[in-house]
Parts: sequence; C-alpha cells; structure tokens
Amino acid sequence: MIRSMTGFGRGEATQDNIRVTVEVKTLNSRYLDISPRLPGSIQNKELDLKEIVQQHLSRGKVLINAYVDKSAMGLIDTTYNAEKLKKYARMLKEMRTIATIDEPLKLSHLLEFDDIFESRKEDEKNLKVIWDCTKEATQEGLTLLNNMRQKEGQELGDDLKKQIHDISALLEKITEQSSQRAPETRKKLTERIQKMVSSDSFDPDRLEMEIAILVDKMDINEEAVRLQSHLKFFLEALEGEQPVGRRLNFLCQEINRELNTIGSKANDSDIAHHVVIGKEKLEQIREQVQNIE
Repeated sequence: MIRSMTGFGRGEATQDNIRVTVEVKTLNSRYLDISPRLPGSIQNKELDLKEIVQQHLSRGKVLINAYVDKSAMGLIDTTYNAEKLKKYARMLKEMRTIATIDEPLKLSHLLEFDDIFESRKEDEKNLKVIWDCTKEATQEGLTLLNNMRQKEGQELGDDLKKQIHDISALLEKITEQSSQRAPETRKKLTERIQKMVSSDSFDPDRLEMEIAILVDKMDINEEAVRLQSHLKFFLEALEGEQPVGRRLNFLCQEINRELNTIGSKANDSDIAHHVVIGKEKLEQIREQVQNIE
C-alpha cells in the first residue's frame, strides 16, 4: 500500500484542565524534514517530538504546530514583572518632578514598556501534563494524517497501474512490429545493394553477413525484455508495504532509458510513434511518483 506525501492531521488531548492541540501537515520532499513549532514551555522537547514523527513517517516535509489552552484553569500565559513595574513607575515619577509636569502617572504610561510582561513560568506538574498531552495529540494527528495519505496513495496507485499497463500494451505492439521488420528489412537491403553493385563484384556471402550485422543492430529484443522487467518490478513495488517512492523514481529512470534505446535502434516511424506515447505516459508517472512516500 503506497502513501501520498501530502496530507493533514489534527489531534487533541486534555488533562487537568489543560488542552493541547497539534496540527500536522506534510508536503513533498526528497527527505524527511521535520519543522516543529512548540510552546515555549516545552521547546526542549523538540528532539523527542521528532523521534515520535520518525516512527510514523519516512519521507516528506513535516510541519507541526502545537497549541496549549489553559483557559479552563483560569490562567493566562502572560504575567508581569513586579520589580520592573516598580522601577519604571519610580523613574517616571522622578522624571515628572524634574520636568515639573503636573500630569499624574497613568497605567497607559507604564504599558509603553514591553519588557514588563513575560511568560508565566510553568511548574513541574503542568510541564509534565503539557508534554504528555502533546505526545498524545501528536500520535492522534499522525494517525489521521497517515489515514489521509493512504487514501490518496490508493488513488495514486490505481492511476500508476493503469499507466504502466498502457506502456506494457505499447511494448507488445512495438515487439510485434519489430519481429516483422527483420525479414522485410533483409529483403529491401538485398534489393538495393544488388542494384548498386555490378554482378562481377557482387559477393552474396559478404552481403549476407553485412545484412545480418545491420539487422542485429536494429534488434530491440534485449531492450524490450529489460523494459518489461522494469514494468513488472514497478507493479510489484506498488503492492509492497514499505515506502517505495525512491525505488519507483529509480525505475522511472530505467524505463525511460529503455524507451530511448528502443526508439533510436528501431529506426521505424510506427515504433517511434509508440515510443513517444510511452514517454508521455512515463512523464505522467514521474509527476505522480514525486508525491509518493
């Protein structure tokens, strides 16, 4: 079962009036690239969170956002520094006296100083609760994410199978046409060469050998066998349980190589036409493979 690299999952966990929500979004990427955004209180758990993600995902750019809601506790995350507030108030009063300003000191004057506000420090109990909820919510989000990725992967797999079968059908036509061309090519070459040489210098044995060499150069049987093998391996990979994105990408390169060789060796307009169609289908496959884990 293949999986898409794009998806979204959202998980929640609540404990002791603390609720944590984790959203997980994945995008295409050559490697596994995890970018978590955690609340300041659990920033030190980033590596632990990445280890959890690595147990569920092997490839893709992973964006994780975690939110902590403590409103049910009647608390807010921001508090003020009482010592700084006193010092700023004393400083403003002194400045008012020196400048002989009669206007009384107001709270709005103190709010101009941003550094009087700071994040509320969590106690050890709350830190443990937040991290436990984050882990649980992340696990749920990853599960929902993978469910979505598997559904998209199933659709991708169905389309890829159809394209591969289409290329296989084109290969059968190419092989059939190629097998019919050898006797015809031999006959045409013999007739043309006989017209070009005199009867005195004509050597039937040498002519037969040259024609055999030329026909052998035009033979695509070996490339057709390899191409059919690559198509078979591609279908088998789609049925595997492990991530196969990189393997499918490699097989696309091999399929393209064989199609190019067949097109150049065959030297036939009908076969070249089938090869062009096959490469068009392969390009569609390549685009789809970029989205497979």
